[in-house]
Amino acid sequence: MSSSDQAILQARRQPPIEAVVIGTSAGGLEALGVVLEGLPSTYRPPILVVQHVPAHGRSQLVEIFARRTRLRVKEAEDKDPLSSGMLCFAAPGYHLLVEGDRSLSLSQDDAVHFSRPSIDVLFESAADVWGPQVAGVLLTGANEDGAAGLEAIHRVGGLTVIQDPAEAAVPTMPRAALQRFAPDYILPLRDIHRLLRELE
Repeated sequence: MSSSDQAILQARRQPPIEAVVIGTSAGGLEALGVVLEGLPSTYRPPILVVQHVPAHGRSQLVEIFARRTRLRVKEAEDKDPLSSGMLCFAAPGYHLLVEGDRSLSLSQDDAVHFSRPSIDVLFESAADVWGPQVAGVLLTGANEDGAAGLEAIHRVGGLTVIQDPAEAAVPTMPRAALQRFAPDYILPLRDIHRLLRELE
């Protein structure tokens, strides 16, 4: 990011970002590896991630990212409290939501864009709870899940970041969001990582 980009980010950190929500689908494992790798155990905002995974079976995301970051990595459980240094993945077959008391809840409501967990569901609940104090990041993916949710974050004044579609393994998801609104940032993965580091 240029110095002007950083100045914009500094201005947008009033009020400071209290949580980061990330959504991705096809190609997401590699993208998340770049965005999250090396984040320190002292990272202040909790990070919540929806990666589209099959509804049945066990996800390997916790094991994979426990090796790539110093954050405390876990799969979301109902009533989990949020804390600094946490990287939390949505569980297969369950929508992930944030409650008003900053705890997590799981839902088996209908799939959204054929997906459960749904990025839209997480992003919209995060917008309701944190308003301008949440950062939403939408990465590579093969459907339109996340576009409406990121727009909800945009409407409440949160920080919105979309992976540059030209770099995305599957650009459908970033492009769907860009058709709805103009985000704060359209960035390649390396710069998204740098931006997240600025939110510490």
